[in-house]
Amino acid sequence: MKTLNKYILVVVSALMLNSCVDMDTFPEGDIITSDQKGDVVANDPSKAEAGVTAIFAQFSSYMTAIPASSRHNDFGYPAIMLFTESNGIDYLSSDNGYNWTGNSLDFSDRNFAGNESKIVWNTLYQMIYVTNNVIGSIDPATEDPTAQFYLGQALAARAFDYWVLAQLYQFNYTDHKSALCVPLITEENAQTAPVDGVKRSTVEEVYTQITSDINQAVELLTNAEQAGKKRRDKRYINLSVAYGLRARINLTMEKWAEAASDAKQAISLSGATPYSISQVSVPTMSDSNDASWLWGIIIAETDRVVTSGIVNWPSHNGSLSYGYANFSGSHQINKKLWNSIPESDVRKGWWLDTDTLSKNLDEDYQAFVEENGYAPYTHVKFAPYNNEVGTSTNANDIPLMRVEEMYLIQAEAEAMSGTGNGKTTLENFVKTYRDPEYVCTASSPAEIQEEVHRQRRIELWGEGLAWFDIMRLKKSIDRRGAGYPDATMVFNIPAKSDIMLWRVPEIEINANPLLSPSDNNPSAPFPTPVADID
Repeated sequence: MKTLNKYILVVVSALMLNSCVDMDTFPEGDIITSDQKGDVVANDPSKAEAGVTAIFAQFSSYMTAIPASSRHNDFGYPAIMLFTESNGIDYLSSDNGYNWTGNSLDFSDRNFAGNESKIVWNTLYQMIYVTNNVIGSIDPATEDPTAQFYLGQALAARAFDYWVLAQLYQFNYTDHKSALCVPLITEENAQTAPVDGVKRSTVEEVYTQITSDINQAVELLTNAEQAGKKRRDKRYINLSVAYGLRARINLTMEKWAEAASDAKQAISLSGATPYSISQVSVPTMSDSNDASWLWGIIIAETDRVVTSGIVNWPSHNGSLSYGYANFSGSHQINKKLWNSIPESDVRKGWWLDTDTLSKNLDEDYQAFVEENGYAPYTHVKFAPYNNEVGTSTNANDIPLMRVEEMYLIQAEAEAMSGTGNGKTTLENFVKTYRDPEYVCTASSPAEIQEEVHRQRRIELWGEGLAWFDIMRLKKSIDRRGAGYPDATMVFNIPAKSDIMLWRVPEIEINANPLLSPSDNNPSAPFPTPVADID
């Protein structure tokens, strides 16, 4: 761990030097020691603000996971969103010279010496490092609302980071509690980890940390918001987001009643409303100010990922922006899933039809689609920055949590817990906001859960959540009949196959005194393509 954490220290220091306020310095510029940090925050809790700002700045970082590598898929958490979407069955693309997710399409990203392996691991542990910096500087027993506000955000962010890691490096919680997951680095062992190393904790131990963090965050943010503390914008975590995160965590742990309750709390406290049918009848979902967003990555035109031109999420994902997507052919939806969407559902137009047309596009958008030669089923879901078709200013905000997800969590959890009418919740949501003619024909909890999963695949397509559903629901990776343009990408991987797990990077195994090659996830052969079906 010493190599990795020394590197993380350099990255975070550089990040914070670029901010207006540095938690590691007095106003006069003298360095604050670790022992002094707690005193500084106690005397002036607003000093923690710089650290909290650094946490959320880390979500979108330009080429920091692999220093000096010039990897154009190294741009923070959105890169992980692209990797995991491409691992699944609904985010199709051609493996060509302009597509940086080719290794995720064929699972060669599982090479533990490869670039994607380093990007995933380093990005998430960099984020954890910054959260630990904030958590370790604030007295956990503080009664100051400002300090509580910042501590709650840091704890919630760390819970999110470990929740993501847990679902990448091990299978679902309920069946694998004793299996090895990831090393736990917190404020308590952050100083000793670089020298002593950290072993892999079990899934149960990791989720114990996750639930402890998110429960504390909910309590602290409740107190802080009752005292009048509010976030500046949606890049930060407030109480409604914390409830939303806990709803996700409880859903993953199959704590159904708790997940339903938390989802309802997130909906109520946020005051958010889903996009209306008219709002999503055109390309959208690029602005955090939209009423449906609870949490997002806010991007400024001056951010390095934007000034790079093409090293950013819209470049790789945006069919209607300028970037790699224009030349790679962008991304398509699983055609079987698209065919399951009725014409009365506004989301049918989020993708091009078999004639490469969409009723959601105006003349300028449609002309851009034709100019780029996009294939059927290519997405036009996400609007370009400022709705300027073909713009090279890729400063789109990126959704991390929309209120629509909370309605879907509530529906699934109610059905599975028997504590509410999940079918009615699902039906009301879809009829009101997506398809006025929708009728849910599912009759059992398992059938409702499956229908909710189908709705999640449609509604949350491309938003970095699909892989977590595959893992928690123990789904296979069956790409037959999906419409993959390359025969080499057509797989039928059984659920819980070893290739689905990411491996601890080789550099971490070599640097961490408490990890050996035998502690890693199995080295699985890359999947073998199978015959496609119509």
